[in-house]
Amino acid sequence: MNARDLVRIGPFGGVPEQDRAGKTLRGWRRRVNWELQGADRPGQQAGHEPGPWSHLAGVDWQRLLVERSRDGVERSWWLPRAVVRLLDAAEHAQAEWLHTTRACQADTALAEQHRPRAADSQPAKGVNGATIPLRPYKGELRGQLYSVLSRRPGMSHQVAGWVCVVCGTAPAAVLDHCHEHGYVRAPVCPSCNTLERPDHLYDNDIRVASRYRRLFDTDAVDWLRHWHRCPGCRTRTTLPLPHLAAWTAHTATRTLRPTHPAPRGRKPCGVLRVSWTGSQNTPRSCLLTVSVDFCPSGEHRVLARVPYRESVERFGTWLAATAPEVAAAAGPDRLDGLPAVPRSVIADTSGDGLALF
Repeated sequence: MNARDLVRIGPFGGVPEQDRAGKTLRGWRRRVNWELQGADRPGQQAGHEPGPWSHLAGVDWQRLLVERSRDGVERSWWLPRAVVRLLDAAEHAQAEWLHTTRACQADTALAEQHRPRAADSQPAKGVNGATIPLRPYKGELRGQLYSVLSRRPGMSHQVAGWVCVVCGTAPAAVLDHCHEHGYVRAPVCPSCNTLERPDHLYDNDIRVASRYRRLFDTDAVDWLRHWHRCPGCRTRTTLPLPHLAAWTAHTATRTLRPTHPAPRGRKPCGVLRVSWTGSQNTPRSCLLTVSVDFCPSGEHRVLARVPYRESVERFGTWLAATAPEVAAAAGPDRLDGLPAVPRSVIADTSGDGLALF
């Protein structure tokens, strides 16, 4: 840890009342700011005495805190960059754990909802007395916008009547949609929706977790067919930018990732991360940067910088070899009623309070 490499953590404004209670790690910057600002309030001890949140992720941040002042009036608080990265990683891990827990709870609740009940509460039956099963999705929502369907009355009940198009076993709960073009892909269960969700650290920065082995290796064909249900992605013969970035890090630059000795041979170095500048609407200026975090020989290592257009070309070649049927159904000549003017990005409204930062 370089004690001179400091990152400012506050103050950045007031803290909402709802963030002042509790001892969880999420929102550690707001909690640290509130505790430090509260040290000057009447009835509270000043200085750096241990407080209720003095330990975060096993780190006593008060012992590492650096306070600076300008003109003897404006104060600011700083922590070493390595400590900030550690707390960010711990906060992200906890947010992902909470996200997965909520998805499992929702999945269990839906399974209980569709479980056959006792005789005093019989489920709906068909003409022959058999229980009506979940119906398969046959493209009833093809080409429709999520922003319109999400506001339609009774849509959640309609979605619950479909079976998940990905796993084909659990009842659907949400409408998976393309955040770049706004089109609905298909109804999916919470578990598949969580698996498909990019592992965002920031708006233009994602961590390539182990889930991408399934998305781009074992179940690649099924997921590629699912992603290309969006007319925009099918027209461009590519993936949404976060998934294209993850594919580039996981597949196209796999050979560039260093390895380190392990008890059973060698293991890949650190954790993959990919960030980008620009967007898919400005392909000339869009650049994907693949790096490794938590490398034993250094905290941050850049593996490759791949232009967006080069990544798209690589993906097109890989798509034709991996899923020729999907590649044949896609292409620049398949407009499928795509509007001439790109749609605005549709915000993700499938979760409540799932923002990481």
